[in-house]
Amino acid sequence: MIQPLGTHDAHPFLGQDLPWLLEQRALARRDHPFIVWVPFEGPEQRWTYGEFLARVQRIAGGMQRRGVKRGDRILIHLDNCAEALLAWYACAWLGAVAVTTNARAAGDELAYYAEHSEAVAGITQPRLAELAARHCPGLQWLAVTATDGGDEPAFAPERATHFDAIDADPLPRRAPDPLAACSVQYTSGTTARPKGVLWTHANALWGARVNALHEDLRADDVHLVHLPLFHTNAQAYSVLACLWVGATAVVLPRFSASRFWPVSLAQRCTWTSLVPFCVKALMDQEVPAHHYRLWGSAVSEPPADAHFRVKTIGWWGMTETISHGIVGSPQLPNRPLTIGRPAPEYGIAVVEDDAVPVRDARHVGPGGSGLLLVRGVRGLSLFHEYLGNPRATAEAFDPDGWFRTGDRIDVLDDGSLRFGDRAKDMLKVGGENVAASEIERVVLQVAGVHECAVVGRRHPMLDEVPVLFVLPAAHAEGDLLDRVRAACAAQLADFKQPHELRIVRDFPRATLEKIAKAELRRRLDAEAAEDAAAPPVPPGA
Repeated sequence: MIQPLGTHDAHPFLGQDLPWLLEQRALARRDHPFIVWVPFEGPEQRWTYGEFLARVQRIAGGMQRRGVKRGDRILIHLDNCAEALLAWYACAWLGAVAVTTNARAAGDELAYYAEHSEAVAGITQPRLAELAARHCPGLQWLAVTATDGGDEPAFAPERATHFDAIDADPLPRRAPDPLAACSVQYTSGTTARPKGVLWTHANALWGARVNALHEDLRADDVHLVHLPLFHTNAQAYSVLACLWVGATAVVLPRFSASRFWPVSLAQRCTWTSLVPFCVKALMDQEVPAHHYRLWGSAVSEPPADAHFRVKTIGWWGMTETISHGIVGSPQLPNRPLTIGRPAPEYGIAVVEDDAVPVRDARHVGPGGSGLLLVRGVRGLSLFHEYLGNPRATAEAFDPDGWFRTGDRIDVLDDGSLRFGDRAKDMLKVGGENVAASEIERVVLQVAGVHECAVVGRRHPMLDEVPVLFVLPAAHAEGDLLDRVRAACAAQLADFKQPHELRIVRDFPRATLEKIAKAELRRRLDAEAAEDAAAPPVPPGA
């Protein structure tokens, strides 16, 4: 396995880190808006680059006063809000590690994130505070924001402190350390539990610089950010890219079809990143005269571009790649519905079998389909490691350092690439990655479940939804499905919970008696085709 970037290795960010970049931007564009927070309730808030840096320095000082040291991990369990960004950058300024987690996580998931990351403290919001306090007892302190993103203050546990109280004299900038740990994001995988993807400061700077380049982002751009800040898309594709060029990020609590155009017009937004769910939700609306020059999404130049009067560049990336390994061109035409072409900053290989080294594998040519591998530098253009999981880190790479993505890619006749499917048995539910194994792990703990399998069923708005197949044990109780539903509701975020539960007498089998999930998917597709072909039922029938 390729080794991560070394202390004395030459790379683009020697002598630099995220605090260095933030300070440079505050010096060069002190009075230019950096973050504009537009809540659904209450007035907007603005921070210029200079104001944002000053607040980050004081929060970092407050964290240090509360005992946080360099290298300590801080759990940031928040919906989109200004505090999510202030806390993330304050951790970077201090030298602590920001652990961002999905705000929709269930208590069992949140407990795992806190324990696995060994977080020493946490930052959350009122509606999530009791959950965090109950399931993360190991935190030395828990800070809670004043509101849930609007005007109205809400309840918080008595033992928690207010986020605004994390304030002290500004902490001076430390010596730059590009290889120091910067952040952890938990990403769904095929193992029983999500893996913590560890980025260095060099990773964050790579994301800032390369994302800005791929997106043709400029200093006068205004980037609307409505995707979750605990994901790479919003944090790196959007906010870090804005920081690199000195642009403005307009942050919403979440995507809202009814607010998208009013906010876009009021803030004169020129750029945004979307997922297919957002595009579908906007299709029924009248499109006003707007200022957008580019959108970024899963595919390039879809038919909807004509409706929205904007060009969409497609891309492919992962938390592990920080930026886009495959991307469309902002300046040149892209083949519609492709994800683009290999980004020049990465090595890209499409092979028939990723179990052998890339040098020995059969590479896929135009017209073929294969498994995607990415070559980069660990700790720079690829993640540093899976936190506390050296085995998973080693297994993710081939002997020559190619990262096994687990995704299938179609190579088209003109050299463009199109996303095929998720070889790692992943579902994409309304823009959220969901591993079938996460759901199966919960269901298998329910008494009376002998075996289970989760596959995705196509959905008109959410892309896919989980369908759960359960094979009961011989003496299972009659209320088995009710108990399965209750377990999923208690332990899984709402978007991970199965939309449909089915009892089966047996499973189709593949080699080594593994459940043949491909056959389950084919059955669901066949049912959908039959439903689509069935004549409509007359009214009153």
